[in-house]
Amino acid sequence: MAGAEAWLDEAGVALWLTDWKVDFGEAWAPRRVMALVGGQMAGRLDFLVHPDGRAVSVWGLEVEPQFQRRHLASVMMDALYAAHPTAWIDHGGRTPDGVRWWDRYADPAPERNIHNRPPAEWAQYFRTLDVAAQRARNAYQNQLFGLDGHAASEYRYGERLEEEFLRFLPAFRDAAAQGPDPAVQELHGGLRVVLPPRLHGVVHDARHDGGERAEMLLAHIGHGSLPCAAGWHITPRAAFEDMAHEQILDRQPADDVTHLAFRVRLPDGQEVPQHDLKATWVTYLDSPGIEVELTGMSWRSPQRPWVTHEASFAPPVNAAIMPERWHNASARYTARFDKGGELLPGQSTRRTETEHPLSGREAEIAAMAARLRESSLQRTVAHPPPRNVRKVVEGRQAHQETPSSSPHQSPRR
Repeated sequence: MAGAEAWLDEAGVALWLTDWKVDFGEAWAPRRVMALVGGQMAGRLDFLVHPDGRAVSVWGLEVEPQFQRRHLASVMMDALYAAHPTAWIDHGGRTPDGVRWWDRYADPAPERNIHNRPPAEWAQYFRTLDVAAQRARNAYQNQLFGLDGHAASEYRYGERLEEEFLRFLPAFRDAAAQGPDPAVQELHGGLRVVLPPRLHGVVHDARHDGGERAEMLLAHIGHGSLPCAAGWHITPRAAFEDMAHEQILDRQPADDVTHLAFRVRLPDGQEVPQHDLKATWVTYLDSPGIEVELTGMSWRSPQRPWVTHEASFAPPVNAAIMPERWHNASARYTARFDKGGELLPGQSTRRTETEHPLSGREAEIAAMAARLRESSLQRTVAHPPPRNVRKVVEGRQAHQETPSSSPHQSPRR
């Protein structure tokens, strides 16, 4: 990456490798290299990574107009090569601006560019016909603009191009999604929220108990307002990363924003709701209001991301992922929460204790007790106890022997 970096001035450029949330149905993980100049988003490189990490597909490279002509695109591409130092790279088809940039770019590892290697080496990762279409598009653009496009590095086919691609088409293997399992794992989802100034000051004041501050946040947000649009991850870091990403892309970010991450799990015995399994996260499609156990929360200010406040709940708190649309809300959700996600009167913030094993058998137990009483009465009538032969003088209490005066008396029980 040193070659491209050497062209940059001292403008405070930072690179950030992060998740890229995109509705992509396959198992490849969407990732993004983001270039920041003075904390402002200046460019991004979007790509997909195969589950085994051995192949990368570039989907888009863009630099904001005010930051162009500063070699940011080259720096981001160098960062991609550095982040995946052994992976095959498919650069895809290019736009007119893309072919002009590629003609100037010095590919740091042309041997890993699949356009430069025979299909036999990479066909298990990429559909050969798609790659043929990309190459044809790029060749047309290069010819149109009179560009070389590193043509000397490209692979020369020993037979008709389409025939070789068709020959290796069966080698392609679809990857399976390997994301989280909401049935057995605790998941973390994030929410950006603007709090009233006084509440913001309290919840970010570490002198107060973390559990009490978390309860204040929940009371303000609503126990049934956990975000339905969030990606749910297996780590809080990923949830905070989503919110930081949104913060950078927000053209008009509000002051005093709080980034809040929830840690949830499904209650024991609850059926796993409909969900969309991604490469590294889960989303809940058309949420009708999903009952969850909230086991913990953490929050921070984007201005001070190194200070994270947190609280754990034992027992868990009664909560729910909000419905995507109120008219699709389940009867179970509407029985507990209003449209704002607030608990309805009479609903508890904690789950009830596990049902007693004798619960629901009250009539059976009463009948058994009646039979025992009747049996005891019959035994008493048939065999009455012996008459008491000890006399009590009227007006005087009978003498009671103590254990010390009667060594044969049994101790009281």
